[in-house]
Amino acid sequence: MKKLLTAVFTLLLAQAALAGVKIEHWVSPSGARVYFVESRVLPILDVQVDFAAGSMFDPAGKSSLAALTLSVLDLGAGKLDETAIAEQMADIGANLGGGADTDRASVYLRTLSSKDKREPALEILRTVLHQPLFDAAILEREKARTIAGLKEAMTRPDSIAGKAFWAAMYPNHPYGQQASPETVATLTRDDLARFHARYYTAANASITLVGDISRDEAAAIAESIVAGLPKGEAAKLPLPPPQPKGSLVKLAHPASQAHVYIGLPAIERGNPDFFPLLVGNYTLGGGGFVSRLMKEVRDKRGYAYSVFSHFAPLKQTGPFQIGLQTKRSQANDAIKVAREVLDGFVKDGPTEEELTAAKANLTGSFPLRLDSNKKLLDNAAVIGFYGLPLDYLDQYQGRIQAVTVNDIKQAFSRHVRPADLITVTVAAD
Repeated sequence: MKKLLTAVFTLLLAQAALAGVKIEHWVSPSGARVYFVESRVLPILDVQVDFAAGSMFDPAGKSSLAALTLSVLDLGAGKLDETAIAEQMADIGANLGGGADTDRASVYLRTLSSKDKREPALEILRTVLHQPLFDAAILEREKARTIAGLKEAMTRPDSIAGKAFWAAMYPNHPYGQQASPETVATLTRDDLARFHARYYTAANASITLVGDISRDEAAAIAESIVAGLPKGEAAKLPLPPPQPKGSLVKLAHPASQAHVYIGLPAIERGNPDFFPLLVGNYTLGGGGFVSRLMKEVRDKRGYAYSVFSHFAPLKQTGPFQIGLQTKRSQANDAIKVAREVLDGFVKDGPTEEELTAAKANLTGSFPLRLDSNKKLLDNAAVIGFYGLPLDYLDQYQGRIQAVTVNDIKQAFSRHVRPADLITVTVAAD
């Protein structure tokens, strides 16, 4: 019976995705942007509060401040210590979590939608956001964990390559800042408190609610979340990242496998070229075993078990990236083939057959991106935080179907310039 109910719920959500997702939007009296999707399929409420408080806002010399601030929010707040928060959430069957990336810091709550369950859960969420303790002992413990993780990452070739790749792509921009044990060790409670006071404000917040509540209930919940925050002001973005010149960075490592990243800053969220790049990249390196990179690098030559390419649009210009692992002795040959495949694709684009296959896959798999409340929340939160059109999900499949071979060629020529590509290798001969 449980499996049958799960299947029915999944089917209903998939049908809702095909019928379109209605995202309601307003600005709360306290100044936060609010996005709401009413979903009555399950008795669940999902809430996400996003702040423009990601690592791009770390002050110079204080990398990891954004991540550390977010990580200790729910480890003591108001009159509750971390154990009390965890126990109270468990008692009502709710989950509280979050994460920080380059652009945003997110706090997420999932709770049953009945008032007797959601109100205690929301009260804990509000307390965590409004009154974090930043307890000194907890902070030192979390700093120690972060430092240990950074030291361990410094031994792994994949992590070394990733950090070097971002540093080379964004040499004079916060996206390229790299945390180190030394910078984390200098962070203090006052640093966290100042960062929280500056960025965890109503004017810098985007709230997304998905679930079994009405519009009026959503408005009241959103306002209760931000009413206890300072009004503040929206975060000021740094200057856009300059386009670095093409370069090769080779780092020594005793690993038997070389790690290779090739790419450059390419596209920001909301850019109209996103859909041609998305469709084109499916053929280039995003389509798994049917992609050109996989066929040429893996299938024909056996240089790598896996090779991929993708675009990662951000608030400011995010990267295009090709990644692969190969034997140390084959790294140069694998890079040469990958570059040749990319050069040919930028010049000629996909064939009509490849274009048709890419569209079929991307549109056919689209409903699976919206087949749960959590996936609806993730998509609506991105739309809200990045200011995308409210009908973005409704138009998604149509925008893909409208892409032509010429659209792809033009978009790739604008955003993927082979002469500007940065190549980073770790453990290559």
